[in-house]
Amino acid sequence: MSALQPARGTRDLIGEEARRHFHVIETARRIAAVWGFDEWSTPVFEDTRVFARGLGDTSDVVMKEMYTFADRGGDSITLRPEATAGICRALVSNGLTQTLPQKVFYTGPMFRYERPQKGRYRQFHQIDVEVLGSAEPLADAEVIACGWTILQALGVAREVTLELNTLGDKASRDAYRAALVEYFGAHRASLSDDSLARLERNPLRILDSKDEGDRRVVADAPVIDPYLTPEARRFYDGVRRHLGHFGVPFIENRRIVRGLDYYSHTAFEFVTASLGAQGTVMGGGRYDGLVEEMGGPHTPCIGWAAGIERLAMLLANPPAPPAPVAVIPVGEAQEAAAIGLLQALREAGIRAEAEYRGNLKRRMERANRAGARAAVILGEAEVARGAAQLKDLTTGSQSEVKLAELVARLA
Repeated sequence: MSALQPARGTRDLIGEEARRHFHVIETARRIAAVWGFDEWSTPVFEDTRVFARGLGDTSDVVMKEMYTFADRGGDSITLRPEATAGICRALVSNGLTQTLPQKVFYTGPMFRYERPQKGRYRQFHQIDVEVLGSAEPLADAEVIACGWTILQALGVAREVTLELNTLGDKASRDAYRAALVEYFGAHRASLSDDSLARLERNPLRILDSKDEGDRRVVADAPVIDPYLTPEARRFYDGVRRHLGHFGVPFIENRRIVRGLDYYSHTAFEFVTASLGAQGTVMGGGRYDGLVEEMGGPHTPCIGWAAGIERLAMLLANPPAPPAPVAVIPVGEAQEAAAIGLLQALREAGIRAEAEYRGNLKRRMERANRAGARAAVILGEAEVARGAAQLKDLTTGSQSEVKLAELVARLA
C-alpha cells in the first residue's frame, strides 16, 4: 500500500515553511494590536447563506468554488471561503452593532475549490483587518496604512505597489454601470461567455476579467471619474490626502473593481511582480452594505485580506528558530539535576532541549546538528559540587559554572 499524501490543494507546514508562515501571522498580529485592532475568531464553517448573501450569487466563489454540503441534520453548511462575511455575521449575532466602531484582526484557514498552483491552494490562509462602523475616509486610509506597516515589518514593502481606485457612491455607480452596459453591449461579439452573463447583472466584474479577448475590450472601456458625484469625489480626495499623511505611496488603477452592490468608494490592492500570475498579496475596500445582508443595521465598513502563503513566499529569509541550549546529563543520577535546569532555563524564556540517549560524544554531535549554541554537561563530580561544564558550541571554549549562575550566563 502506497503512503498516504495530503489531499490535492493542501500542504503540510513544516520546518522553514512553517517558520515563514507563522512569522507572517505573528508580525501582523503584533502590529494590528498596536494599531488598536482586537483579534476575533469565528467558526471554520457557517450556514451557507452567510456566504451566498455575503458574496453575491454572481460571484465566482459562490458559483464554482465553495465547499458546500448538507450536514446530518439537512442544513446547508459551507467551509468559509473568506473571512469578512463571517466577521459581519458575528458582529450582528453578538449584538455588537450597538458598540461601534469595532476594529478587528483575524487570521485562519479558508477553503476554495480552485485549480491548485503556485501560491494558491484549496486550503489557504489569510490575515484580515477590518473597521466596522466607521464612515470616514480616515478609516479607509488607516486600514490601508496598517497593511502597509505590516508589509514594511515583513521586509517586503519594496516589492509591493499599492494600487488605489474609487467605486464612488450609489449614484456614481448607477451612472457608471449604465455607461458600462452601453459600452460592453456594443462589443458583445468579443466578450467571453462569463462576461456576457455578467453584462446585465454585474458589468463591473467584466473590468477584472482575465480572458484575453475581454481584456482587449476592457482597454477602451469608460472609467468612473466622469460619473463621480461631488460627494464621492470629496471622499476619494480625503482618502488620498490621509494616505499622504500616513506616508503610504500609491498609484491609481481605474480597473480595480468590486462587483457587488454593497461595495462603495475605496477599492485597493497591494500587488507584486515577484510571484508571477499571483500578483495580489493584499486587497480590500469599503463595504457599507454587508452587515445589512446579515440582518443588521446599515453599518459602514472597510477592510482588507492578505494571503499568508503569498506573503511568506516574498520573505527574503525565513526567521531562524532560536538556537537552543543542550542539557546533557552524564548518567541517570544526574537526570534530576538536568530536569531542574531545563525547567529553570525554559521559565527564563531560553529554549532548552535535553540530550538523554547515547554516549557523550553522540549527544554532543546531536546538539551540534540541532544548531545548539551551548551545551551544559552535568557530570557526577560537577553536580556534587553544585556545578556543570558549560561549552560554547560556537567558539569551542568550555568552563565550569555553578548551577545557580547558569541561567544568568545563558540569558
